[in-house]
Amino acid sequence: MNIDMKRKIRVVTIVLMLIYMMVLAYVCFFSERYGRVVSDTHHYNLQPFREISRFYIYRKLIGVKAFIINLFGNILAFVPFGFMVSILWQGRHQVIDAVFCTFLLSLVVEVIQFVFKVGSFDVDDLILNTCGGFLGVIIYQTVNVIRRKIFGKAGL
Repeated sequence: MNIDMKRKIRVVTIVLMLIYMMVLAYVCFFSERYGRVVSDTHHYNLQPFREISRFYIYRKLIGVKAFIINLFGNILAFVPFGFMVSILWQGRHQVIDAVFCTFLLSLVVEVIQFVFKVGSFDVDDLILNTCGGFLGVIIYQTVNVIRRKIFGKAGL
């Protein structure tokens, strides 16, 4: 891949990352559809897998849709981040760096939700979001391997 193409991919990725961050901020802090209304109290869960288990146990009561949105939504919301960080941050420790960045972004989101009482600080969300970022890295690496097999190292 030539340097000009790499530069274009990097610029497009940065623009997409900015759009992604704005959408993520809206969903995490402002979207009433996802329960983002300001509360009077701080809500938090520090026990791993507590909320995941609760959503699973009461899935019939709360609805399968709420269960799926909570579980898979938290994972899928951070897949693009893991993918884009992998494009922007190439190197020997790409997987570790991308997963760590995903964890940090998720931690920032959870802390902001807690401080401003728009949602809750939930360790399960940290786990699920980080898994989503890791999945994004795996997808990136898989796509990159396929691209190299099709186009070769010098190709696209």
